[in-house]
Amino acid sequence: MARNKYDVDEILEESFDFEQFKRLMGYLKPYRKRFLSVAVLMLSASASTMLIPQFFMKIMDESIPAKDMQSVAFYSGLTLLAALYSAISLRYKIKHTNIIGQQIIHDLRYDIFEHLQDLPFSYYDNRPHGKIQVRVVNYVNSLSDLLSNGIVNTITDLCNLFFIVTFMFLTNVRLTLLCLCGLPLLAAVVIFIKKRQHRAWQIQSNKQSNLNAYIAESIGGIRVTQSFVREEMNSDIFNNLSRSYRKSWMHAVLYNFTMGPSVDIISMATTSAIYVLGIHWMFDSSSPITVGVLIAFTSYVSRFWAPVNTLAGFYNSLLTAISYLERIFETIDEPVSVQDAPNAVEMPPIHGDVSFEQVSFSYEPGVRILDKVSFRAHAGESFAIVGPTGAGKTTLVNLLSRFYNLEEGRILIDGTDIAGVTIHSLRAQMGVMMQDSFIFAGTIMDNIRYGNATASDEDVIRAAKTVCAHDFIMELENGYQTEVNERGSRLSVGQRQLISFARALLADPKILILDEATSSIDTETEIVLQRGLNELLKGRTSFIIAHRLSTIRNASCIMYVDKGTILEKGTHEELMALGGEYYRLYMSQYLNCA
Repeated sequence: MARNKYDVDEILEESFDFEQFKRLMGYLKPYRKRFLSVAVLMLSASASTMLIPQFFMKIMDESIPAKDMQSVAFYSGLTLLAALYSAISLRYKIKHTNIIGQQIIHDLRYDIFEHLQDLPFSYYDNRPHGKIQVRVVNYVNSLSDLLSNGIVNTITDLCNLFFIVTFMFLTNVRLTLLCLCGLPLLAAVVIFIKKRQHRAWQIQSNKQSNLNAYIAESIGGIRVTQSFVREEMNSDIFNNLSRSYRKSWMHAVLYNFTMGPSVDIISMATTSAIYVLGIHWMFDSSSPITVGVLIAFTSYVSRFWAPVNTLAGFYNSLLTAISYLERIFETIDEPVSVQDAPNAVEMPPIHGDVSFEQVSFSYEPGVRILDKVSFRAHAGESFAIVGPTGAGKTTLVNLLSRFYNLEEGRILIDGTDIAGVTIHSLRAQMGVMMQDSFIFAGTIMDNIRYGNATASDEDVIRAAKTVCAHDFIMELENGYQTEVNERGSRLSVGQRQLISFARALLADPKILILDEATSSIDTETEIVLQRGLNELLKGRTSFIIAHRLSTIRNASCIMYVDKGTILEKGTHEELMALGGEYYRLYMSQYLNCA
């Protein structure tokens, strides 16, 4: 089977970058007071539970030999209070660590989404949308447990270890040193698997990204898939991607599962040694160990390895999280190439004079789409742009909206260089209808109001009537309140274009851009729509990209663009009299229609 683009993995970082985790901790700052309260409460609870083995030791070595039931009851009561305090603290910790963790997840996801809103078209041109989506949803969700419990548990477990080791030394130095002999072995295991485990989770995150991207594309293109009977071939591609993901997952968790058993084996070995040598030293007359000391110490040993095991689990989670964080922060750090200049000012109210001065642009270095294009459109004029596919027509209007940065030249509106004004103030005064008539999930009313949130229902209806969308909308079951799915799957292509057209008109722009606005509208509707457009375009500067030349005959000026330059410019009558490229294009359409 031919190689699919989703088989290609992203470049991986070679080394474990702890800076990613430190950066994640920056999201903890707004919640540090609540976090500290949880940490202090858990530390106090841990300190209190550390006294329980001491109570047992007192009972075994003092109270029982002295048959002092009063002291037995006293120490038993203290043990109960310590356990109760620990349980209450644990409940408080679970509640508030989850609140903190989920809030950080929200903040992180919001930062990604907000940054994605600012990234230019070029970012989305080069990436499957499924690979972007997996970072916002799956990768961030994977950090939930780490943030909700891992950080607080790690801090409290580290402090617990300090308390435990302190009490162990106070109880018996020899047994403590024996217990600590297992730590170098554990360190050797960590060093051995660290790089391999990090690499394995990086690969797994890539495979997950590939799978998610292919699923998203397959769902979006399901009509094409079924039309060309590609179901079986697509299933084979999915099967390969899914198997690759499963294999990478199993390889990654293999390292995760290595840590836990390693801790268990080392803890069992040291505990066994403590029992053997502890019992031997009980009968050593030179430095005997009491039964109470041995019982207390074995209790501390079990407590010692429990946080070590938890810390090992946190380390596993951290390695997994770092692999995801690399991709999350890579997205957040993606430079916004199209942004306001440092000294940008608000765009004054637009009248509509537009000038292109020696404008050049390339999507790829060395391949110019536009080459030193110059023209001027006066306020209120309608400029039609025609030419073959790939000539640069859509690029012209995209540059006017500052969706891309210019390579050379200037674009002026009313004498103001648009590179020096804020993007928001520029686009807020322009209306754009793209080639792709995107319909959002929601009501028809909401979709038309998308470009002007303050518009009244009457304004929405008026715009729909102007573009001849009102009649078909009223035929829907709930009229303007009819719910439509994402991309408007319930609507025809022509209906989606009419709704998108009404959306652009409702914004009441001074400059209106129509990119193939009538390409999917039938001839009868087009005639009615043209009358409404003629009234609407009065007083506005408009740029109309059209392949159907019958729709732009009345334009103030028609530009024929090819190979990145303006070959011809004039009115319909002037260009027809010229007998050049526009004449040949128009006659070919006329003859085909005839």
